[in-house]
Amino acid sequence: MPDGAPMPRPTGNAVVNLPNIITFGRLCVVPVAVWLVLRHDFAMAFWLFLAAGVSDALDGWLARRNGPTMVGTVLDPVADKMLLVSMYVTLAAEHELPDWLAILVVFRDLVIVGGVLVLGLTGQKVEIRPLLVSKVNTVLQIGLVALALAMAATEWRWPLVTLVLAWMVAASTLASGAAYVWTGARNR
Repeated sequence: MPDGAPMPRPTGNAVVNLPNIITFGRLCVVPVAVWLVLRHDFAMAFWLFLAAGVSDALDGWLARRNGPTMVGTVLDPVADKMLLVSMYVTLAAEHELPDWLAILVVFRDLVIVGGVLVLGLTGQKVEIRPLLVSKVNTVLQIGLVALALAMAATEWRWPLVTLVLAWMVAASTLASGAAYVWTGARNR
């Protein structure tokens, strides 16, 4: 299946398969990555974050190739969000990213999860499909975390690049959150 093509509907109910094991491993990386940042071992945190990104691409490719499972369709985005949100919060706590940006990233995800929970509790069918703006937002968020970790690990400082990327993350986070709210409200 070509990149960018929609993932087929989950058909399997296997819990233990290679993509799910890789995804679970990425989920287990989250506390380690947070610990490394808190210890100011930014170089190791950078490499771990990069490895998590590679594992995300690998488990996604395997899931598309072998067919997604119900567990994988839930576990994969949870692992991705846990890693990104924890990195934003931790890097903001360590003054490597702006506090306001971490708050915005966390708030957007809470709004989306809260909306899904409310719709589910009211008996409405909830189907979340990644929007293009959300995919762009994720790429920008990942890029900013990687840049912040790389700069914290080295003597390199690119304040203008960091500022522009931070504002791009903020704009795409707002746009993505609004798009999900709009799509959810429109389909009711």
